[in-house]
Amino acid sequence: MKLRKARLNTRQLDRLFGVTRPSKRLDADETLDSAVLPQHECGLFGVFGHPKAAVLTYYGLFALQHRGQESAGIVTSNGPGTSFLMHKDMGLVSQVFGQEELARLKGTRAIGHTRYSTTGTSTIKNAQPFVVDCIRGQMAIAHNGNLVNADLLRDELERKGSIFQTTADSEIILHLLAQPLDNGSSALAPLRRIEGAFSLLIMSERELIAVRDPFGWRPLSLGKLDGAYVVASETCAFDLIHAEFIRDIEPGEVLIAPKWDANWRAVFLLKPILSCQCRIPETTLPLVLLKS
Repeated sequence: MKLRKARLNTRQLDRLFGVTRPSKRLDADETLDSAVLPQHECGLFGVFGHPKAAVLTYYGLFALQHRGQESAGIVTSNGPGTSFLMHKDMGLVSQVFGQEELARLKGTRAIGHTRYSTTGTSTIKNAQPFVVDCIRGQMAIAHNGNLVNADLLRDELERKGSIFQTTADSEIILHLLAQPLDNGSSALAPLRRIEGAFSLLIMSERELIAVRDPFGWRPLSLGKLDGAYVVASETCAFDLIHAEFIRDIEPGEVLIAPKWDANWRAVFLLKPILSCQCRIPETTLPLVLLKS
C-alpha cells in the first residue's frame, strides 16, 4: 500500500503564516496582492517635546493604518500636574479623528495606537491606549504584540486583588507597573516579568518610555523632528511627517525620554538565553576556521 504524503491545505497554511483571505470570488481586475491580506497587527506612534504632538501622532497613525484597522486612539499630556487627554474609538484613523478631536488633544507629548486584535475581542473597551491613575500618577500604554505568559500573570494579579476592565493582555502590563515597589527595585523591574513578542510605548507624567522585547520580534524605531523625538512601529510614519530617522531601538532596550538627547538613558531588559548548547566536532569545521 502506498502512503500519501500529508500536505497542508490552504486554510492551514493561512493560519500558519497569518494570512486572511476574502470570502468572495476575485474580480477580473483584482490582483493577488489585494486578495491576500497579511495580518500586520498593531501600530504604535509616540511624540515627546513638540507643541503639535497630537497632530503628528494622527499623521503617524495614518501612515501605519495598514497595521490595524479596528480602532485608533491618542493620549496627550503637557507634563507633570496636568491631566491626560484621550480620544479613541472603533474605526479607521481618519474616521476616529477630525479637527475637533485633535484640537481638544492639547499637549507636547503623545502616544497613539491603531489596533489589530490578536488577543481580546474587537470592542471599544479593548481599544488603546489604556490610561490609569495609580500611586505613580497617571500612566498610559500602547502595546503591539503578544504575551505568552499573560494568563499566568493575570491569575496572579487577580489573586492579589487587581480588577481588569478589558480582555487585552496589554492591561496586564499596566497592572504590573502600578504595583508597589520592593525596597531597592527599579520602577522598570516589572517589565522583566513579561514574556513574548512585544513593543511598548508607556507615557507617565514626566517621561515617555519605548520598550522592545529581548528577541526583537516587534519593530520600533526612533526619529527626530524640530528638536522633538518621535517613535514609530515603522519608518514610513517618519516619512509622512518629514522626520529624521535616527536608529532602530535595539532588542531588549528600554529607551526613556527626556534623556534622549546627548545623555540618552537606555536600560536593557534581560537578554534572551539560548537553551541549546551545541558543540561542533573539529573534523567537520572548514579548514579556514581551523587555522584561524
